[in-house]
Amino acid sequence: MKTSPARDNPKLSLTPYIIVKGAPQAIQFYVEVFGATETFRLTEPGGDKIGHADLRIGDGQLMIADEAPDWGALAPSSVGGTPVTLHLYVGDVDAVVKRAADAGAIVLRQPKDEFFGDRTATIMDPFGHRWSLATRKETVSPTEMQKRWSEMLGG
Repeated sequence: MKTSPARDNPKLSLTPYIIVKGAPQAIQFYVEVFGATETFRLTEPGGDKIGHADLRIGDGQLMIADEAPDWGALAPSSVGGTPVTLHLYVGDVDAVVKRAADAGAIVLRQPKDEFFGDRTATIMDPFGHRWSLATRKETVSPTEMQKRWSEMLGG
């Protein structure tokens, strides 16, 4: 396995780092559902826990590790859920939502066309992380978006 592109050439970028219970299974879920590619992995002695892994999803990076309470790294299930939503553009939101549900995700909001030009849905993955999934259907100018938003809110 190659080293992470971000590790080889660090630059200013935002990279989500999520903690899960069952990182090997979570990585497999992200590979199967989102088409992620694992680029780097550190395993704890014995190989049953992942101390750190880097994934590529499209042009973005996601870091992931198994829960480590002694280090303050807690999964959503250990802290009562997550207030964070990860947003991911995909080629076909309907197909990705189906794959996610088939792989054990909970569909929180079915795919729907939105006023801002995207078809979006929300899922909770089996590891407690919430994902907003979207496919761009129409490019909407900021002016038109504001108009549609105002109309939607009755203004």
